[in-house]
Amino acid sequence: MLDKTLLDQYFAEHREEFLRDICRLVRIPSERGEPLPGMPYGEGPAKALAEAMEIARELGFSVKNYDNYVCAADLNGLPTELDILAHLDVVPVSNGWTVTKPFEPVVLDGKIYGRGTADDKGPAVAALYAAKAVRDLGVPLSKNVRIILGTDEECGSSDLEHYYSIEKEAPKSFSPDADFPLINLEKGGLRGAFSAEWEEDKALPRLVSADAGIKLNVVPDRAEAVVEGLSRPALEEACAAASAKTGVEFALSDAGEGRCHILAKGLGAHAAGPQGGNNALTGLLCLLSSLPFAESEGIARLRAVAECFPHGDCLGKALGVAMSDELSGETTISLDIFHYSLTGLRGEFDCRACILANDENLRDPIREKLAAGGVILAPCAVFAPHHVPADSPFIQTLLSCYEAYTGEKGYCVSIGGGTYVHHLENGVAFGCAKPGVNNRMHGDDEFAEVDQLLLSAKIFAAAIAEICG
Repeated sequence: MLDKTLLDQYFAEHREEFLRDICRLVRIPSERGEPLPGMPYGEGPAKALAEAMEIARELGFSVKNYDNYVCAADLNGLPTELDILAHLDVVPVSNGWTVTKPFEPVVLDGKIYGRGTADDKGPAVAALYAAKAVRDLGVPLSKNVRIILGTDEECGSSDLEHYYSIEKEAPKSFSPDADFPLINLEKGGLRGAFSAEWEEDKALPRLVSADAGIKLNVVPDRAEAVVEGLSRPALEEACAAASAKTGVEFALSDAGEGRCHILAKGLGAHAAGPQGGNNALTGLLCLLSSLPFAESEGIARLRAVAECFPHGDCLGKALGVAMSDELSGETTISLDIFHYSLTGLRGEFDCRACILANDENLRDPIREKLAAGGVILAPCAVFAPHHVPADSPFIQTLLSCYEAYTGEKGYCVSIGGGTYVHHLENGVAFGCAKPGVNNRMHGDDEFAEVDQLLLSAKIFAAAIAEICG
């Protein structure tokens, strides 16, 4: 095992450049955009990839660009035994940031704030510096470690599909895009889209529109609607009651022509852990379902959706699909995208399912429940979980490194999220966040603890030395 004192000294000496390089990446807005020539995910991800490649070259890695989908940074020219996969793309931002602006990173009170500091630019830099430390400290290696940096993790990981159509998987892989100690089981799930259409009904009062959601894997922190034909006092009373029931805050403003705009403000979260947020969309549906609209087909369909996805029900109880098992835990479900117009509605939900789930006990009951309310579920299928046995030598090596550098017991956990290694045969998620710490991933004021990133880099360096030595 690498000497802890040497690593402590090494990262103390390189702390400032470590943080500098994280900031270089965080300053680049790298949400997925429209494809451009030579830029499959748009300009932002391509710029972040170019900056990451420059950082890797400065650190002494041999770097290869795979058509601006991913880059690979090799520590040496030996056969690769370990791939470490991190990503440079980020989820969209809102205007609710208070500590700093999303792409203006700051270090404050031991934390580095900015979009991507925790997910996943900070961990990407930690992996690069871990490998650099192994080389700089003269650790003898018989194998190579390859750092793979991608640009489409948040939107389906098509970047890795491209990469692995060219390259083979390493015998061992981990992604520092989750929590310690180690995640060896990732739930399967179901990503469903539903819709309904009808003829416009002009009877008042009525719902004119409703909109919420920016990405399928993000619990929405904002939702809005426009209503017509209801008095301001009646709306204020209904908003107060809905807010008391859901914890979502509502604000009213004049939309002209006898219409009123409703803004719902909740708390965003990753769809893999919807209990950590307060869904503004389902809060808005709760409010809208309580309003005395004229009866219409549209309102009936909206109320059916609200009944299927009641506020606070993250386990699918209303849909009849609540299930769990000892190994992978509970199934969760989150309604994250919704649009309503005068002639139709559509929505999308993100379900993270325990290993007992299949099309018959998950998809089919949801389809039937929606259909009973006149809402159609588009064709979809439950996707499989990912599991690497906890007693594998690879996992035991990673856990021993974690224990040696934290002094805490290492163990395996199951998560609802699908990480970058979900489709790799011997891939696990390992770091970077401390257990129980909410880094506000996918939310406002995202941050990473500086000391935790540095500790992660030390653990990764130890793992590289053990696995590639």
